[in-house]
Amino acid sequence: MKILVVRFSSIGDIVLTTPILRCIKQQLPNTELHYLTKQNFLGVIENNRYVDKFFSIVQSVNEVVHSLKNENYDYVIDLHNNLRTFKLKTVLSKKSFSFNKLNWEKFLLVNLKINKLPNKHIIDRFFEAIAPLGIVNDGQGLDYFIQKKDEIHIPSYLPSNFQNGYHALVVGGSYFTKQIPLNKLKEICDMSSFPLTLLGGKEDRGIAEKLQNVFRDKTINLCGELNLNQSASVLQQSQKVITSDTGLMHIAAALKKDIISLWGNTIPEFGMTPYLPGKNSQILEVKELPCRPCSKLGHKKCPKEHFLCMENINLNHIKL
Repeated sequence: MKILVVRFSSIGDIVLTTPILRCIKQQLPNTELHYLTKQNFLGVIENNRYVDKFFSIVQSVNEVVHSLKNENYDYVIDLHNNLRTFKLKTVLSKKSFSFNKLNWEKFLLVNLKINKLPNKHIIDRFFEAIAPLGIVNDGQGLDYFIQKKDEIHIPSYLPSNFQNGYHALVVGGSYFTKQIPLNKLKEICDMSSFPLTLLGGKEDRGIAEKLQNVFRDKTINLCGELNLNQSASVLQQSQKVITSDTGLMHIAAALKKDIISLWGNTIPEFGMTPYLPGKNSQILEVKELPCRPCSKLGHKKCPKEHFLCMENINLNHIKL
């Protein structure tokens, strides 16, 4: 049997597909499993030991359609479910399975504050989609594989005061309204009993530098210094991970870390909380805020210009 799994983006969403890959390979013997994603996200999944072959696109599925047709798949599993994947499935003309994105239910909650969402994690909806194949959730959580070349040797990489343990603090986020504000980041740094590695992309170096200026001996700015898998290695060796709703949050869950996650405009009810992370993980949010959620993804700025969903999060009861 030959199966193609499709998920184009982004970091966290791709990591969330990994239980499907593992269970297919373990529960359907002799299955050849292929994966299609966008080129700039290939690094998230290319080390996955359950995938036999990868395809990637830069912009259009037309780049790979000919190659995919030649593979003559038995099934296509669509874990993105948009117009682009609809066109792809039409061209391939193979039996396909797609999960329910619950776009209408999310629209109702975001715009009318009517909650019709099922109490299900997106992982469970993935497995519901492929139930006809006889695949069941093994309950082992997410996978994330780090190659030897990307492993960070902490004793030689971090200062001496990090050698007895550190927390990983993710300072970035795909949208402003998902990011932890600077004053909250400072509060986290101040209350932490361990030094902190500051993780994010090049675009996050500025805010990390502001933190480092205040907590010079307690933080190290790694934003933009590491590739994704190196950042995952730093997460893997940390005591705890403090993050907003980010791709690194899901990688930390795959690594079974204790995660303290702060939720801004997005909400756990969307079904994308850390999946089976460390047992001491916590979700922090401001419940019953009338304007929340204001988007299923995020905004460049708070639509109400107060950002209370993040600013009012109470950190006093967490232990760092």
